[in-house]
Formats: sequence, structure tokens, C-alpha cells
Amino acid sequence: MAYVIYKLQDTVRVPPDKFKSNLKKAVLEIIQQDYEGIVDEDLGVLIAATGIESIGEGRVVPGDGGAWYDTVFSILAFKPDLQEVLEGEVTEVTEFGAFVSTGPIEGLIHVSQIMDDFINYDIKGPKFVGKESGRKIQVGDDVLARIVTISLKGSTSKSKIGLTMRQPGLGSKEWRLKPFMKKARAKETGERKEKKERLRPR
Repeated sequence: MAYVIYKLQDTVRVPPDKFKSNLKKAVLEIIQQDYEGIVDEDLGVLIAATGIESIGEGRVVPGDGGAWYDTVFSILAFKPDLQEVLEGEVTEVTEFGAFVSTGPIEGLIHVSQIMDDFINYDIKGPKFVGKESGRKIQVGDDVLARIVTISLKGSTSKSKIGLTMRQPGLGSKEWRLKPFMKKARAKETGERKEKKERLRPR
């Protein structure tokens, strides 16, 4: 699953200026500030702290005006896995590939992984066009792609996901629907032909 909810435990420091606030709300706000947006190699991209599971008894550390609470909380994360299939939208097309919005991290489909066809890069589009199939990829296309490489490094801007569409069932929505549309048109044509045959004078 690309999205997962973790239960984590940490000791949260509540500063003196928040002592009059609701404790649960104050702790959640602190966790949101400290955790949201972090990229962790094991956990993925931490997106949003969703709730507080439990808060222990507060304790004071000598020389520190704040109070410390052992806290268990839940947090939503984006955790991509190798070979997982993701749905996304093409946000940019360049000469070396297509960028796809897959969530908090942008994925790249290298030009060699777009389709099983010789492709041309149309700079005016910009778009990629299959020489034999006529298939196209351009900004705004909804696509299904499989994860082939993952690199999580410190921030979402430095983290990368490599994708491929060179497998059956992957690619743009238009590619996936085209075979069914052809069958539907063929069926409709056949039904019209059969109807004409029935109505033809004998």
C-alpha cells in the first residue's frame, strides 16, 4: 500500500505557554510541527498526524520549564513499495521522460519506460507519440505505472520514484480503454448490420 497509518511513540515537550491549553490539542499541534513533512527511509513521507492514542503522566526535568509526556500517536504516511502500481497524473513532459504526480513525491517515467514502441518527442505538445501504435502521453493524462526504483532522501524535493509503463495493463486511461471501445464499436456495428438484415424486404 502506498498510504499507511503508523502508530508511533515519542516523548513530547509541552512548553509553559501551552500549559493553559487543552493538553491533547497542544500535544497534537507539537507533533504536527515536529513530524509532518519528514522523509524517512523506513517509514516513507510522513504526511499528517491524525490523532493522539494516549498521553502518559507529565514529568518535569530540572532546569527545564516545560513538561514532558510519553505519547502514542497515529500518523499518515506515503510509503511506496517496489513493484507497486500507482495511479497519477502527468504533470510535465520533457525530452528525457514524463513526470507523474503520485502523491507527495513526483515520479519519473524515463523515455525508455513509456511504451513498447518507437516513440517521437513532440516539443510543440509537448508529448510523446508511439510510431506504430499512435499512443500518446501528454500533460493531464491519467496513468497507471509500476514502481521500479525508490530513493528517499531527506525531503520530498530530493526524493525520487522511478516508474515504468512497459507492461500489460499499464499506461494512460485512453490506452486501457481503447480495446474495450473497439469491441463496443464492433458490437454496435454488428448489431446495426443485423438489424438492417432483418428489416430488408424479402
